Amino acid sequence: MKNIAVILSGCGYKDGSEITEVVSTLINITQLKAQYQCFAPDMTIESTDHLTGESSGPRNLLSESARIARGKVRPLQELDPEQFDALVFPGGFGAALHLSDWANKGVKSKVLPEIVTVIKNFHTNSKPIGAICIAPVLLAKVLGDKEVTLTIGNDTETIQEIEKTGSIHEDCDVNDYITDRLNKIVTTPAYMFDEALPSEVFTGISNMLNELVEMA
Repeated sequence: MKNIAVILSGCGYKDGSEITEVVSTLINITQLKAQYQCFAPDMTIESTDHLTGESSGPRNLLSESARIARGKVRPLQELDPEQFDALVFPGGFGAALHLSDWANKGVKSKVLPEIVTVIKNFHTNSKPIGAICIAPVLLAKVLGDKEVTLTIGNDTETIQEIEKTGSIHEDCDVNDYITDRLNKIVTTPAYMFDEALPSEVFTGISNMLNELVEMA
């Protein structure tokens, strides 16, 4: 049975992992007869009230991720790549705020060192990596020198920043995905399309994960 590592960044699309994207990921992994383990950084951030958009005080990313993972989440530093066949990053603004600072700095951003190490390890060992929504920017930053091909949909400003990393962007519909078979990377835009329906997001993630598990 294939074993998939899923990296979360909190709970809620404004400051963490996008819930529909995470749930779609976990459902599809199990439907494909694979298993998963969720991980998240054990770090405290300033959270956002998803109703008002205002600050709602400090929260811990690991504890918040446990809300989605039904408590089954481990600290990121415990992720041993040798125990997993593939890696997945659901989207949500947490990927661009806490796993990296892409939201504020774009191509000049930095990715958490632990995330850099994990991505490079999976890539070096030819294990597939999937990224959803805004999360492909993590791969662009870490693997841009490999000329990886990926998608975040069709957002012009984000695409311009991604291409500055040396990565190749391909436009993609919400219910589709892009494959880079050379680098074993699969990506899908999901809620980079603000008006996307949950069913469309689910379909895009399902298609992407079919490819990921096949690669694994």
